[in-house]
Amino acid sequence: MNFSVLKIDHVQVAAPAGKEREAIAFYAGILRMQELEKPEVLKRRGGAWFGFGEQQLHVGVEEPFSPAKKAHPAFRVAGYKELKAHLLVNKVEVKEDKSIPGVERFFIFDPFGNRLEFLD
Repeated sequence: MNFSVLKIDHVQVAAPAGKEREAIAFYAGILRMQELEKPEVLKRRGGAWFGFGEQQLHVGVEEPFSPAKKAHPAFRVAGYKELKAHLLVNKVEVKEDKSIPGVERFFIFDPFGNRLEFLD
């Protein structure tokens, strides 16, 4: 067999039912990801989709809901210091992490308690 994994298409984080407005305010509003229209057949499931570069982040409804406190997507960003300042102005707690030598990164939690990592 000859195959290879090419890239990540999307990652998904979970949210409680009925929290689409909060997801849009955070991921499109604060993080400035592009809100994407979900396919018609999936809209009844709830949640929201967002795009950035060639990838997507999907916020899916999970009941019962339990946030991902350890597992997380990691995003490499341009304007790392500016993003950090923007998050602080928007009252998002930023947790710096210096545990890997030479790697500049921090963690935040989305409105649902899911951990997100950002790298310079």
